[in-house]
Amino acid sequence: MPRTPGIEVRHARSCRSGGGGRCNCSPSYRAQVYLKREGKTVRKTFPTREQAIDWRRHALVAASRGALKAPTATKLKEAAEKWLEGARSGEITNRSGDPYKPAAVRGYEKALRLRVYPEIGSARFTEVRLLDLQALVDKWRADGLSPSTIDSTINPLRAIYRRALQRGDVTINPTKGLELPAIRSKPRRFASPQEAAALIAALPAGDRAIWATAFYAGLRRGELRALRVEDVDLAAGVIHVRRGWDDLEGEIAPKTAQGRRRVPIPAVLRDHLDAHELPSDPESLIFGGARPGPFDPGKLTKRADDAWEAAKLERLTLHEARHTFASLMIAAGVNAKALSTFMGHFSISITLDLYGHLMPGSEDEAAALLDRYLADQESIAAAAARSSERQPLGVGL
Repeated sequence: MPRTPGIEVRHARSCRSGGGGRCNCSPSYRAQVYLKREGKTVRKTFPTREQAIDWRRHALVAASRGALKAPTATKLKEAAEKWLEGARSGEITNRSGDPYKPAAVRGYEKALRLRVYPEIGSARFTEVRLLDLQALVDKWRADGLSPSTIDSTINPLRAIYRRALQRGDVTINPTKGLELPAIRSKPRRFASPQEAAALIAALPAGDRAIWATAFYAGLRRGELRALRVEDVDLAAGVIHVRRGWDDLEGEIAPKTAQGRRRVPIPAVLRDHLDAHELPSDPESLIFGGARPGPFDPGKLTKRADDAWEAAKLERLTLHEARHTFASLMIAAGVNAKALSTFMGHFSISITLDLYGHLMPGSEDEAAALLDRYLADQESIAAAAARSSERQPLGVGL
């Protein structure tokens, strides 16, 4: 086979090709690219010639743009710890340009510490391959890890290597192209209007306003915990969502820029907020706990579960109450853009992905709407034609 520029065939020491004979091993292929700016050569070995050629083609483009750097001895764990430090400080942001939430960074750190570092933490950061990560994914699946756990473990690696690729620290993102087990999401639970009212009525009196705000305003758990008296304007009929709550950090900025929003207060929610005993200090939390600070979600859920079990009602979570708010707004005819704003979603596409199936628009309805429009247009055209026929001669000359 003719030699390919920049590609070196590497045979095993025992291969007969070393003495001029016919190759009897499975050779590897080392590609190389010279970095003129650094005066160094970047080399990478692959099991097939095609992979080596493909890498070298991409590497040459990256080198021409100054986006390729010579590899270092940095270990994956070292690179990941540096990334985590940047995410905690806010120096590193997510794909939307927003700082990572403290809880998200803690989740990334835990996944890396428990499942990634023990396996490949000591590997060179620049030498981790797609094959290495695929082998890990296959191992985790064989060990019985759930698809969602595997996905959440790969997520920090995706973010770390995506940033490294953008800055030329690596030439290939080894997380791209991974075959992950499918995540089968459970059907979302929504309460009907009658069920929502019954669930709230069965709760202890002191907890009804919290759950009513989740059902009828759709606030996230952290937003409920951080809600202050000054954030609720009953006169204007609006809740101002300005912050969330993290167990370790305390008050934090909303999840996204869109998280800072105004949510309308319907009459049914106003009644519950009117009945709730509000602190006199405008800066106090509306739903405070026993000590200065927000309510405990675990204890709130336990009280609700006990009350609903006694009332023989099917339980749901605070997040499912938020889903219920979305379903009620859709059933009431609120458009997708307005709902996206009230929910605090980053974009309307998120709202459509989550709740599009609840929105009106079946095939029969779509066909009926089009038929009605076409019939109206035919009627308008026919009326115009009749009017033209009755028009006296000379008019309009």
